[in-house]
Amino acid sequence: MQCALYDAGRCRSCQWIEQPVNDQLAAKMNDLHTLLAGQAVEAWCAPVSGPEQGFRNKAKMVVSGSVEKPLLGMLHRDGTPVDLTDCPLYPDSFAPVFAALKPFIARAGLTPYNVARKRGELKYLLLTESQRDGGMMLRFVLRSESKLEQLRAALPALQAQLPQLKVITANIQPVHMAIMEGEQEIFFTEQQALAETFNGVPLWIRPQSFFQTNPTVASALYATARDWVRALPVTHMWDLFCGVGGFGLHCATPEMTLTGIEIAPEAIACAKQSAAQLGLTKLQFQALDSTQFATAQGDVPELVLVNPPRRGIGKALCDYLSQMAPPFIIYSSCNAQTMAKDIANLPGYHIARVQLFDMFPHTAHYEVLTLLVKSGS
Repeated sequence: MQCALYDAGRCRSCQWIEQPVNDQLAAKMNDLHTLLAGQAVEAWCAPVSGPEQGFRNKAKMVVSGSVEKPLLGMLHRDGTPVDLTDCPLYPDSFAPVFAALKPFIARAGLTPYNVARKRGELKYLLLTESQRDGGMMLRFVLRSESKLEQLRAALPALQAQLPQLKVITANIQPVHMAIMEGEQEIFFTEQQALAETFNGVPLWIRPQSFFQTNPTVASALYATARDWVRALPVTHMWDLFCGVGGFGLHCATPEMTLTGIEIAPEAIACAKQSAAQLGLTKLQFQALDSTQFATAQGDVPELVLVNPPRRGIGKALCDYLSQMAPPFIIYSSCNAQTMAKDIANLPGYHIARVQLFDMFPHTAHYEVLTLLVKSGS
């Protein structure tokens, strides 16, 4: 992939961009082999990759510069701003939105927040696109509520110019720290969730709910988990750290009892909406801490699927899963280092299969899906 921003030394986020994609995949596979060197792996599945560029469905843009000439992108550690609207990771459909937002910021009087001076209002713009119909969600992250009415008054013209904007919100983030969003979300549109579809499964994206940023590879990840689960003798499963329910909704059948747990209420609302659309009455989604939920249960499902954040599931949940001893565990990880540590804390299980998913091309990061089977099962 060619990137003018990288060539000019303005952005180094894609640290592996000079390596051919096949070499990147080989390096990631070597890393995964090294991390799991102490484990017996029955089957190494071929890695899954997607497009080299234009694959992201989300842009998180720091707003800097002046109200007349805003910059959308990022700040270097020394405070130097870089405009990233030409980043080749974004699809072509983002370009007209970025182009319209720059003059809109001036019309709405949204002064970019100055980190050094602790002045200004507009901190970030967050843009998300649905692959289903091209609909978009736009979020303005503001320091306070002082410009809300100006923003509300200016929005009709923007919506007429960009009818693809289906969900528009303001998020209030008053803290002077590098925190992406605050707790308060204010909707300017009647529609409050972006409709998405992966593999025929309806999914919903709400503000403040995590959603994968590489739809092509994420679709393959969910489909793979579905195929693995359908091949197992499973009628009862847990989906821990379930997010908007992508894994559980793919894996569930009308006969299966499934409980999905996620600490974020917005994500659980999405999962419930999808389950209702699919008519799956034996699915239950709850906004709880996954470890606290699991360790408080008395019944033992046949399968526990975990998809934790980068820190992994931790020793407490590993110890409980070892004690509970479900026949199968599927571990989806965005940090293979913590996954390897967790698997080492799951004695009595062996790795039946493992597969790498290149969700983040041109970087060292990747996702991995692992099927653990209890010895003797």
